[in-house]
Amino acid sequence: MAVDIQKLFNEEIPSTLAKHPDVAKQIGGKFQINVTGEGGGEWFLDASDSGPKVEQGNPGNADVTITLAAEDFQKLHENPQANSMQLYFQGKLKVAGNQMLAMKLPKLFQLQGA
Repeated sequence: MAVDIQKLFNEEIPSTLAKHPDVAKQIGGKFQINVTGEGGGEWFLDASDSGPKVEQGNPGNADVTITLAAEDFQKLHENPQANSMQLYFQGKLKVAGNQMLAMKLPKLFQLQGA
């Protein structure tokens, strides 16, 4: 089932962060998520001691920037463990900055519904 990317970043993840601020802060970083194509957008996700929060846009102070197309985000969201490396090595998932921090991001998505 396709995820509504706008709803995910504008409603669901902020709600999850509000419910689990300590877990979010354990991730310890600031992420810029850029999803291109239909239904995409740009979001700044702060999972550091100054957060947690999600806001639309690009304030320019992220530790890591992750860029991918909306259709590839769908694949990533369905199965982050299996698809993240595949998309990365196909050049469809671009990571700039702290790549080790990028590997912690799936932990946030796993909190949804918890």
